Amino acid sequence: MIRIQRAGERYPGGDPAAGIETRHALSFGPYYDPDNLRFGALLACNEERLAPGAGFDEHPHSHTEIVTWVVEGELTHADTAGHASVVRPGDLQHLSSAGGVRHVERNDGPEPLVFVQMWLAPLTPGGEVSYEVVRDLNTAYDLPAAGAVLRVERLEAGASTELPAADFTYVHVVRGGVSLGGEELGPGDAARLTDETDLPLLATTDAEVLVWEMAAP
Repeated sequence: MIRIQRAGERYPGGDPAAGIETRHALSFGPYYDPDNLRFGALLACNEERLAPGAGFDEHPHSHTEIVTWVVEGELTHADTAGHASVVRPGDLQHLSSAGGVRHVERNDGPEPLVFVQMWLAPLTPGGEVSYEVVRDLNTAYDLPAAGAVLRVERLEAGASTELPAADFTYVHVVRGGVSLGGEELGPGDAARLTDETDLPLLATTDAEVLVWEMAAP
């Protein structure tokens, strides 16, 4: 089964007056849809746009695996476990909030910041807070705590790749255009696949796509 969600169907959020524009793929905060609470391990897939100087003040997380993919600009991160870094395009950031941590996310750079932030439910709650940044990710990122793998597909126009066989597969188009199951997808569009196998992802233009492969709990 394939379910397509267009970019324009995402829930608007953030605080535009403060320079924060958010588009939620799944129910988030006041944007509640009982039929759209999660997909596999995925609890949130938020497109974030922060103006220079804008950001999220210190706020808490717990029992969530938070994976962030920076598209444009620079993301400044600092948390109460002592981690601090600047995350740039092509970098992947992973914060395992475990029993609880607070952090700050800001755009301290001179250019607009665009990133995709994804929250996943851990298979087992608790544990120790951990943090890492993978610079210039060009391979699959394994997230065993959530029974998930993230693949970053960078395809030239006309190139294709087969999506992995998985209980749940989530496809998010970062840039460019692709064709999947007869559907044309553009930036911000997403596809949710359940129990699909041998399905090709074809780039109709140069494209960058995030693909989550998730096992059933």
